[in-house]
Amino acid sequence: MLIHPDLEVPAVTARVSRRLPRVEELRPLVKVERPTLHRTRRALERANTIEDLRAIGRRRTPRSAFDYVDGAAESEVSLTRAREAFGRVEFRPRVLRDVSQVTSAVSVLDVTSPIPLILAPTGFTRMMQHEGERAVGRAAAAAGVPYTLSTMGTVSVEDLAAEIPDLQRWFQLYLWQDRDASLELMARAQASGFTTLVLTVDTAVAGQRLRDVRNGMTIPPQLTPRTLADMALHPRWWANLLTTDPLEFASLRESGGTVEQLVNRMFDPTLSTRDLVWLRENWSGPIVLKGIQNTEDAREFVDLGADGLVVSNHGGRQLDRSVTPLEVLPDVVAAVDGRVPVLLDTGVMHGGDIVAAVANGADAVMVGRAYLYGLMAGGEAGVTRALDILISQVHRTLRLLGVTAVDQLTPDHAVLLPARVPTPPA
Repeated sequence: MLIHPDLEVPAVTARVSRRLPRVEELRPLVKVERPTLHRTRRALERANTIEDLRAIGRRRTPRSAFDYVDGAAESEVSLTRAREAFGRVEFRPRVLRDVSQVTSAVSVLDVTSPIPLILAPTGFTRMMQHEGERAVGRAAAAAGVPYTLSTMGTVSVEDLAAEIPDLQRWFQLYLWQDRDASLELMARAQASGFTTLVLTVDTAVAGQRLRDVRNGMTIPPQLTPRTLADMALHPRWWANLLTTDPLEFASLRESGGTVEQLVNRMFDPTLSTRDLVWLRENWSGPIVLKGIQNTEDAREFVDLGADGLVVSNHGGRQLDRSVTPLEVLPDVVAAVDGRVPVLLDTGVMHGGDIVAAVANGADAVMVGRAYLYGLMAGGEAGVTRALDILISQVHRTLRLLGVTAVDQLTPDHAVLLPARVPTPPA
């Protein structure tokens, strides 16, 4: 039947019957949280990303301590570029794959990990939260993740080994001008069961970290008008600092002053390839060099006996505008041609970043900031939450990529797109 276009047709309104809902129908819709006095636990349970933990840590930690973790050198271009590079990764999944079971565990040199992850060395860790390295070590041991203790740590090699005997532990070394003291520290670490030595090679002098300069950050923190005002904002942090053991370095014979002053006073700017040979003669376990940014260096150091390399620009904290680790990673991997494992750090904030790095040739990654945000947010429980987040993100990313094991990852799974160059104004 045809309807004349000028003929108005009355709208038909459907009638919906209404009734009062039954109690059993409302019950699934109403969520009542159990009351709790444990604010930290509740905050951690609500954290779904490392960025969430960062936000919690920022509220709970004095500005100088938070900025020490969060900041980088000078204009912080190196750190910005490292994180931006992970944002340029394009995942290219395969579908209709059985991913009910995934294998994400790896073995690197003398350690194993449930995902391709080793916790990086960080200095002054008790400044972020009063339990410091002990909290990190306990969380790492529970998760089965290896941990690297720093020369600049605030817990000694002996104490960490005795208190957490099941922790897989590496030791990070800065070579000092006093070689005898360095040799003594290496011997103590090896006697305490630290199996791999990680030599940081990108600190001939200290980078200029402007946030620390502007905050007047010293080790230990000094009671100035600014810090006294900060006490009012973070009373729990200050109470923990002042009622526990003094904040000092466990392995250094001197402290005090700014980070830059301490580094330039203690570290040896004459460090060269000769010292790698010396280390090889005095350390019986594997030696990993951290701070590789050049393919020629990578080849040379492996020829000289390095057992592993970490492609890193020190979290963007040394030379600003240095190379971006994820971009140079494939070239370094190709240069060493499988002779030693290659790790990556800087800018890793998500389990997907770990997957992307492995797809582009890394055997594992190291993270520092990611777990320190958790430490500042909630101590040991916060570090545990950070590890849980990263592990679940790795597993989810593998499944959504259609990959059942990390050794199946290839560059085709995680393509690094070119950086966009801004169009100049007309």
